[in-house]
Amino acid sequence: MRREFASQGEPAGGPAPTTLIDIVFPGDTNHHGTLFGGAGLAFMDRAAFIAATRHGRVPFVTGSCERVEFKKPAHVGEIVEFIATPVWAGKRSLTVEVEMIAATIDGTKRELCTRGVFHMVAVGVERVAPDWSLVPLPTSHRPYPADEVRMTDIVFANQANSSKKMFGGDALAFMTKAAFVMSAKRARSQSVLAASERMDFHRPIAVGSIVEVVARVVEVGRTSMRIDVELWSEELMSGDRHLTARGVFVMVAVDGDSRPVAVDDGPAASDGQD
Repeated sequence: MRREFASQGEPAGGPAPTTLIDIVFPGDTNHHGTLFGGAGLAFMDRAAFIAATRHGRVPFVTGSCERVEFKKPAHVGEIVEFIATPVWAGKRSLTVEVEMIAATIDGTKRELCTRGVFHMVAVGVERVAPDWSLVPLPTSHRPYPADEVRMTDIVFANQANSSKKMFGGDALAFMTKAAFVMSAKRARSQSVLAASERMDFHRPIAVGSIVEVVARVVEVGRTSMRIDVELWSEELMSGDRHLTARGVFVMVAVDGDSRPVAVDDGPAASDGQD
C-alpha cells in the first residue's frame, strides 16, 4: 500500500531522492544530437536500483518498467538529472518513479524529458526483513539546496583495480564532474578546471558500493571559484557511510571561445522546473 511520510526528524516532504547527474556527450547521442533513448533508460534503471537498495537494504533486480513517457529530448552539452523516488512498497517488491530532467549549462532552461515507473524485486534472500516495507515513503521529492550539488552512482568492476577497489582516477573524475556542475550552476556559464589544490584519500571504495559526491562553492573570485568536494561511500546492504575522499578544485568560468568571463554575482541558478 502507499504510505504517507510521517517519520520524525525529517523535513516535511520526505528525504531527498536518489539523484544521478551526468552530461550529454556526443558519443551518447544519435544523428540528431540528442541522447539515445536506451542510454537514458539505462541511467533511469540504475537510479531505480540505488533508490530501492537504499530503502530496503536487500538485493534487488528490475522486474519490469512501465509508463515510460518520452516528452522532450536531452541535447548534447546539457546536464541531465535522473531523480528516483520510491513510491510503493510490498513484501518483496518496491516501485520507484524515475524522472529525467535536462538543463542547459547556464541553468536558464530546465525541462522534464522522461518519466517512468520501475518495479524492483528483492532476490537472493530467504525472507525480507519484516519492517523494510513499512519504512515511510516520501510523497514527493525536494530539490537539494541551491548552493550545493549531490551526485550518486554505484561502483562497477570496470572501475576497480585487481583488489576490487575503485581506481583513484575514476574517483577523481567523479569528483571533478561534480565540481564542473556546481561551478556551471554558480557562474551560469561553461567552466573549466584550472587546478586541484589538494586531494586527500581516507579509505578505499569497494566494488558494489554506492558513492555520493557533495560539491559546494567555498570562494568566488572575479572569474574563478573554489569548489570543495566530498566523496562518500555507502555499503550497499548495511547503509554504513564513510567519508572516503575530499578535494578542492579551482574552476574558471569561460565563454564560447574558452576565454575567462566574470562570475555572475547573482544567486545560483534555480532548481525549479519549467
